[in-house]
Amino acid sequence: MTTASAEGDDAADDTGDDAADAPLPAGFSAFPAIGEYAFLSDCETTCLIAPDGAVEWMCIPRPDSPSIFGAILDRSAGSFRVGPYGQSVPVARRYLPGGLIVETTWQTSTGWLIVRDALVMGPWHNVEQRSRTHRRAPSDWDAQHCLLRTIKCVSGVVEFEMTCEPAFDYGRRRTVWEYTGSVYERATARPADATTAPEASEIGDPAGTAELTVTTNLRLGIDGRTVRARTRMSEGDNAFVALSWSPLPAPSTFEEAADRMWRTTEYWREWITIGQFPDHPWRDYLQRSALTLKGLTYAPTGALMAAATTSLPEVIGGERNWDYRYAWVRDSTFALWALYTLGLDREANDFFAFIADVCTAPDGSAIPLQVMYGVGGERTLDEHELTNLTGYEDSQPVRVGNDAYRQQQHDIWGAMLDSVYLHARSRQQATESLWPLLERQVEEAIAHWREPDRGIWEVRGEPKHFVSSKVMCWVALDRGTKLAVMHGEPKYAQRWEAIADEIKADVLAHGVDSRGVFTQYYGGTTLDASTLLLPLMRFLPADDPRIVATVNAIQNELTVDGLVLRYRTDTTDDGLTGSEGTFMICSFWLVSALVEIGEFDRAHRLCERLLSFASPLKLYAEEFSPETGRQLGNFPQAFTHLALINAVVHVIRAESDRHHGTFRPAHRAT
Repeated sequence: MTTASAEGDDAADDTGDDAADAPLPAGFSAFPAIGEYAFLSDCETTCLIAPDGAVEWMCIPRPDSPSIFGAILDRSAGSFRVGPYGQSVPVARRYLPGGLIVETTWQTSTGWLIVRDALVMGPWHNVEQRSRTHRRAPSDWDAQHCLLRTIKCVSGVVEFEMTCEPAFDYGRRRTVWEYTGSVYERATARPADATTAPEASEIGDPAGTAELTVTTNLRLGIDGRTVRARTRMSEGDNAFVALSWSPLPAPSTFEEAADRMWRTTEYWREWITIGQFPDHPWRDYLQRSALTLKGLTYAPTGALMAAATTSLPEVIGGERNWDYRYAWVRDSTFALWALYTLGLDREANDFFAFIADVCTAPDGSAIPLQVMYGVGGERTLDEHELTNLTGYEDSQPVRVGNDAYRQQQHDIWGAMLDSVYLHARSRQQATESLWPLLERQVEEAIAHWREPDRGIWEVRGEPKHFVSSKVMCWVALDRGTKLAVMHGEPKYAQRWEAIADEIKADVLAHGVDSRGVFTQYYGGTTLDASTLLLPLMRFLPADDPRIVATVNAIQNELTVDGLVLRYRTDTTDDGLTGSEGTFMICSFWLVSALVEIGEFDRAHRLCERLLSFASPLKLYAEEFSPETGRQLGNFPQAFTHLALINAVVHVIRAESDRHHGTFRPAHRAT
């Protein structure tokens, strides 16, 4: 290699050409950090917005539909940006208090700009005919099928640009734009192979052909698969850009756009006001987590997604990349547990109706409960790979669908029965319509509890007798017994109580090692963070020596830099290669378990540390890497946020009760 001093001016002249082909600096990524995305929802559609103002993940018409913006998985898979020209780092971003509206503040060398983004909520609009997608009782509010972005120049002068570049069907279909307004205020995009606009009936169909319309008070220009707008904004100038995908009219003026933004704010604040939040410095974390869980619900059916994304990696460059845009029975019922803790229990009615739907055939016969479903109740979620996408930071494969729906996971009956019991106890009665469904789930637990399964972590290795699965079968029988008493069924209660005792005795005989510590599976020595659920589910009293020993062993032996792993990948046959990060839900479980065993100071310190790992917008992915300080996995993750709620409430209640010498746990089964 020749040096610059040897070549003089020639080397300097070549610098520009060489720079174009030079490798990126070590540690540089073209992808924003997972934890830096903002999350929006209208309870029918979700999206993620990068710090530079680009929507980089959005699927329509449902969150499990093919993406229209997928830059989070491939930089060429579509995005939709608004912001100052030539600038990508804002001064600040925040959620407006009490809702899912993101405000981004920009400072340029010549002025200041404020952008607000929301998926619009409005009054219920199906007043002349029934909705084709809603199965639950309509509320006063409904999704307007519109992503609205308002822009205001508050000081000086700012060069503003908008760029909308959809890539339909995960980037596999070419986009064609055409003007559909009087002049330059409206343009519509559709896949090149789509000849007609979608029918209204397809708005809730995950495979329906999408059509996108951009409406704005700016002047649009079409450039291939991209539509653009540019303008110079002076102090006091306002603009809006609305992206819509249904027959509902988009706003046509800034005043209309501002009114819809205000209505969306009202919707979220009305919902969050129902909750019961402690007067505590951690209140905002609780509210943000509750809003995130609500945003992951799918209002037409009552389903609740595990996360808004697919294939965000658990390890950068690894293969542990999964599609989480589905409704896991376990995750959903645990989420209801968390919302109950905050007095937000209305979602339970819709979710239980969803479960009744998926467990009942068209002829009225019973269908066994499976691990997970599509948000529309779909039972088949075949998994395949998208080879056209590079993946987040080259983490492959990119998967759509999830073959875990085929697995046997024996904890699902207990998770559901526990939530139903909480629901029924708050109303002092067991719902008559749910009783046949509940009876079937208890009987399923009875029929299968002696069998091995794939466990709470959905391992793809050989089935085993996982301790947490056995304990959750006990939960099914224990809560079933209490529901039978409540329902006036003493014969069921007597029989189920006896079987619950049998399961408990079996776990204590085979699931505890020589140290008195609960293990991952029968006869093994490996630790598993799921056993932290034992005191939370009231399997044994929290002061039982085996519970105390298990909690301490997990904190001492199953952590990296104080954060909890699910299990050691080198001692667990999960059917995959490579390692994974620490799981945030497990660390929050440890907080709750430490409070239960009376280790309040340790619990408080760990909880405070975990809250410091939140994203700038107080959101969490599935995992956290202590080595890099990055969030990993799908985002935002329902499991993490529901565990945060329970852990924080555990600590706050313990903090309040210390002076009285009594602890009231956040969740009590009896």
